[in-house]
Amino acid sequence: MGTRLQTELGTIQYPGMRMRVRVECHAGYKGAERPVRFFLDNRCYQIFEILDRWYEPEDSFFKVLADDGNLYILRHTPGMNADLWTLQAFRSENGR
Repeated sequence: MGTRLQTELGTIQYPGMRMRVRVECHAGYKGAERPVRFFLDNRCYQIFEILDRWYEPEDSFFKVLADDGNLYILRHTPGMNADLWTLQAFRSENGR
């Protein structure tokens, strides 16, 4: 059985600017089960490892290690017509 991918779009908002975020997920029987790659500013980041995941009533969070060696926390908010993915936190490999 092959891996199916589901692509979701979200928006990261910073003061004065908006940045598109696209997340490709492994799609299982629950829909978008886990992210496998994401795109920020037209760059693709492969997810090497999901270090942690946790749930809130409306959202799921994924702490991931990307192919650039940095840590990211992605937030997934499922919706009726479209899901929303946002970048909640970032830490560079050198701690900045």
